Amino acid sequence: MTEPRNTAPATQDAPQPQREKARPWLMRTYAGHSTAEASNELYRRNLAKGQTGLSVAFDLPTQTGYDPDHVLARGEVGRVGVPVSHVGDMRRLFQDIPLEQMNTSMTINATAMWLLALYQVVAEEHGADITKLQGTTQNDIVKEYLSRGTHVFPPVPSLRLTTDMIAYTVSHIPKWNPINICSYHLQEAGATPVQEIAYAMSTAIAVLDAVRDSGQVPQERMGDVVARISFFVNAGVRFIEEMCKMRAFGRIWDRITRERYGIENPKHRRFRYGVQVNSLGLTEAQPENNVQRIVLEMLAVTLSKDARARAVQLPAWNEALGLPRPWDQQWSLRMQQVLAYESDLLEYEDIFEGSHVIEAKVAALVEESLAEIDRIQEMGGAMAAVESGYLKSQLVSSHAERRARIESGQEKIVGVNIFETTEPNPLTADLDTAIHTADPTVEERVVRALREWRDARDQTRAETTLKRLKETAAGTGNLMEATLECARAGVTTGEWSGALREVFGEFRAPTGVSSAPVAVAAEAGTALALVRRQVDLTARDLGVGKLRFLVGKPGLDGHSNGAEQIAVRARDAGFEVVYQGIRLTPEEIVDAAVAEDVHAVGLSILSGSHAQLVPDVLERLRVAGATDIPVIAGGIIPNGDAEQLRAAGVAAVFTPKDFDITGIIGRIVDEIRKANKLDPLEVPA
Repeated sequence: MTEPRNTAPATQDAPQPQREKARPWLMRTYAGHSTAEASNELYRRNLAKGQTGLSVAFDLPTQTGYDPDHVLARGEVGRVGVPVSHVGDMRRLFQDIPLEQMNTSMTINATAMWLLALYQVVAEEHGADITKLQGTTQNDIVKEYLSRGTHVFPPVPSLRLTTDMIAYTVSHIPKWNPINICSYHLQEAGATPVQEIAYAMSTAIAVLDAVRDSGQVPQERMGDVVARISFFVNAGVRFIEEMCKMRAFGRIWDRITRERYGIENPKHRRFRYGVQVNSLGLTEAQPENNVQRIVLEMLAVTLSKDARARAVQLPAWNEALGLPRPWDQQWSLRMQQVLAYESDLLEYEDIFEGSHVIEAKVAALVEESLAEIDRIQEMGGAMAAVESGYLKSQLVSSHAERRARIESGQEKIVGVNIFETTEPNPLTADLDTAIHTADPTVEERVVRALREWRDARDQTRAETTLKRLKETAAGTGNLMEATLECARAGVTTGEWSGALREVFGEFRAPTGVSSAPVAVAAEAGTALALVRRQVDLTARDLGVGKLRFLVGKPGLDGHSNGAEQIAVRARDAGFEVVYQGIRLTPEEIVDAAVAEDVHAVGLSILSGSHAQLVPDVLERLRVAGATDIPVIAGGIIPNGDAEQLRAAGVAAVFTPKDFDITGIIGRIVDEIRKANKLDPLEVPA
C-alpha cells in the first residue's frame, strides 16, 4: 500500500515579525455646493465613508468678496462651491461636526482672514478650545494673480492680510496652517516643474520676509512660523518627474529655511504639503482614462516615504465634463483607501533611496530651480515679479508651448490625439445623469436668506465694527481682531471686503498675453499659416486693416488659462486681440465690443455660469444693434447647455475636447465671414 505523500516542508522559516505600518495621510475630497445646509449633509456623508479631513470649496462670490446679491455674483452663487456670506452660514456649514476634532482645509485666499474669523467664531460657539483647532487656509495671493484669479486687493495690502493672519494664528491658533503656498495652480497654468518649484518658493520667501520684517513675531518664534507654513502641490502624469519634484521641493525648503531664516530645528524645516493631483490633464474625450491618470498621479506623491504628502485629495473621473456627483467623489476616495489599507506601501522605508536615476533628476531640478529663484530675487522678489508681469508671461508662454506640443502630436494624450477610436462609453451614455446639475433656484433662495439676515441683525453694531475695520486698515495694526468683531456682529462677506476695498483699492493683474512669445510658427504650409491667410483675406474683404477679436471672461470665473491661449493664438494668426482680463460684467464686455468695433466676441467660462451670462451678452449686443458680431463660447459646457446656447444665437461652442487651438481660430474666421455674408474661403492646403 502506498503511503500518503507528506507535502509539508521539512523545515519552516521562523515567522516574520509584522511590519509596523506608517500612518496614512489625511484623505479628503474637495467639496461644497449649492447651500451651507446641502454642503453640511455632504460633509457628514463623506466623513461616514472614511474621509479623515474636510476640504471646503467656496463659491466664487465668497472667494472674491462679494455678497450673493452683487451684480458680479449673478449666475455664480453655489456653483463651484458653497456660499458663505456671514457667521450664520458658517454655523450651518459645520453643524454637528466637532471642529475641535476636525482637520479642515479651506480653499480661500483674498478673503482668507474673513473665513478664518467666521470659523473661529463658530468653533467658540461650539465650546471648542481654539488652540486645538487644526486645518489650513490656503491664503496664497501670488498664485491668484498668476493663475486662479480670485484676487481682490493689490499685492502690498494683500501681503499685509497674510502677515497679520500668520502673526495671529501663531499666538492664538498654534496648530493652524495660516497659509498653504500653492504650486498646484501654477502647473494648471502651464508651469514646468522648475517654474512650479521656483515660483512657489519665491512666494514663501516673500511671505516669511514680510512676517519677519513686520515686527509682530520675535525672531525666537520664527521657527514656529516656518513650522506652520504648508504647501499645496500638483502631481501630473509624468510620474518619475513629479516624484523627483517633491524630493527637490523638500531639499530646497530645508536649505532656504536654514540659511535665510536661521531655523535650526529640523522638525520646523520639514516640507509639509498636501496635494490634489492634476485636473489639467483630465480629458473630456474617453473620460474613463482619467481613472488611471488619477491613480498614477496619486502614486507620485505617496510611494516615496521621504517626500510623501501629508494630505491627498483626488479629482473625479468626470471633472472635465462638469460637477462630480457624490458617487464620483466616493470613487476617488476609495482609490486612496485601497492604496493605504490594502497594499503594503506603508510598511516600508523610502523605496527610492539610493537610486542613481532619481538622485540625478532631483539634483538637476534643485540646481535649475535655485537659479530661477535667484533671478526672481534679483527682480525684487515675487511681488515685484508679479507686478512687472514677468511671472505671468512666463506661465502663458510655457502653457502655449505645451498646447503646441499636444496639437503637433509631440506630446501624446491617449484618447485625444492618439488611440482615438473608442467603444461607446456606458459611463457617459446619459450625460445628463453623469454629472451633478446645479439647482437653478439656489441663487434666488440664497439671496433672499441674505437679505433676511441683514434685516434681522443689529445694524448699528455691524456698522460700528466695519468703521473700526476701516480705521485699522488705514493704520498699521493687526487686522484680525477687527475682523473677528465684524464676524460676531453679523457683517457679511461683501461688506467686509467692501470696507477693505475702500481703503486698499482693487487690483487687475497683468494678463501676460501681449508679452507672450510666439509658440507656434506660421511657416509655409503649416495650419497656422493657412489660418493667417484666411484672416488676411477676410480683413481685406471687409475693408479693414486687421480683424479685431474680443476675448471676454464674464462673471467671477478667474481660470483664464484657456482664454489666454485663445488670445495668444489669435494674435499669432493676425488678429488684433482685445483682452481685458477677468471679472467683467456682460455690460462691460458689450460696451468694449462696440467701442472697439470688433468682428467677433469669444466668451470663456469654466464655472458653470454660462447659461445665464452668455445669453445676457447676446441680448445686450442685440439691443446695441451689433447683431452682426458672432459670439463664440468656450468652457466646461455640457452638451445640453451647448445646444441651448446655439439655439439662443451662439455661433459656436468649444469644450476641453477641442484641443486644436489653431483649428478653433480658423472656425472663428468662418463665423465672421458667415455673419458678414461673405462667401466661404477656399484656401489651398
